[in-house]
Amino acid sequence: MAMAAAQKFSHLLSSLWHIGPRQPEPVFTVDRAQVPPLFWKPYIYAGYRPLHQTWSFYFRTLFQQHNEAVNVWTHLLAALALLLRLAVFVRTVDYWGDPHALPLFIIVLTSFSYLSFSSLAHLLQAKSEFWHYSFFFLDYVGVAMYQFGSALVHFYYAIEPAWHAQVQAIFLPTAAFLAWLSCTGSCYTKYSQQPGLLGRICQEVPQVLAYALDISPVVHRILVSPHSAEDDPALLYHKCQVVFFLLAAAFFSTVMPERWFPGSCHIFGQGHQVFHVFLVLCTLAQLEAVTLDYEARRPIYESLHASWPHNFFGLFLLTVGSSFLTAFILSQLVRRRLNQKTK
Repeated sequence: MAMAAAQKFSHLLSSLWHIGPRQPEPVFTVDRAQVPPLFWKPYIYAGYRPLHQTWSFYFRTLFQQHNEAVNVWTHLLAALALLLRLAVFVRTVDYWGDPHALPLFIIVLTSFSYLSFSSLAHLLQAKSEFWHYSFFFLDYVGVAMYQFGSALVHFYYAIEPAWHAQVQAIFLPTAAFLAWLSCTGSCYTKYSQQPGLLGRICQEVPQVLAYALDISPVVHRILVSPHSAEDDPALLYHKCQVVFFLLAAAFFSTVMPERWFPGSCHIFGQGHQVFHVFLVLCTLAQLEAVTLDYEARRPIYESLHASWPHNFFGLFLLTVGSSFLTAFILSQLVRRRLNQKTK
């Protein structure tokens, strides 16, 4: 229903843009046989967008039915919701005067970045083979940024003193390295089109290691905290974010439910769409949890971070810069390979 309304809106915009003799409507989707295998999705046989159209064509597909539309909108709407959340923070959090507020700003920024980069990737990747690679490399950069942002707020606001004493010397440098490694593994797997187990190891093992470290302060706190959900409401949101992430990971690593209904999930019902929904729920629950921790646990984190062992903002910039550089280098390798293929 919503997608049909969006299509009518797109047709209305088209009629307003093209005053004069009416031009034939462009073909927005084609079958799988009409696009290169690089763009194929398992068990999805239709709903692909043709390559080598104008940029405005792909932006117009934001309001069309195709097999990436739900992936675009799930993260786009969440990104817009985060902008509203940031507007609330600007009014209630003293980012300039409170030195302990910077991690909260970073998690909102990185959450918005990964959601925006993901929406752009799913919306514009059909432009060409080069842009398919490049936009998904950008998507992986956003994931790396979010991984470090998550590690930072968990270490800063959610951690218990006992776990902090065990990991303070290595936690953030290791989180920064694993975030970059996750980005590199995903980019390399995409670049090499490595099939089967080896490709999944390159992509998923760094992500598993990064998540295991990043979430460890939360898991430790859930296990040892003597407080009930009434006394510590952030705990409920932390538990929710763990459950939502595990569900998201399950749908990301499997091709369900479309493998059960091949040819029936061109627009709705793809596992990657379900992954997007659970990841958004995870992010929203996480943001609510660390906001409550920022407000309620100040005596704890002020004492823990009085003498800061690492420049976390420097590590954040290093993670972002190295991830962008990795994505850029691999995009240039893609350009060279495609140029050689056309000679």
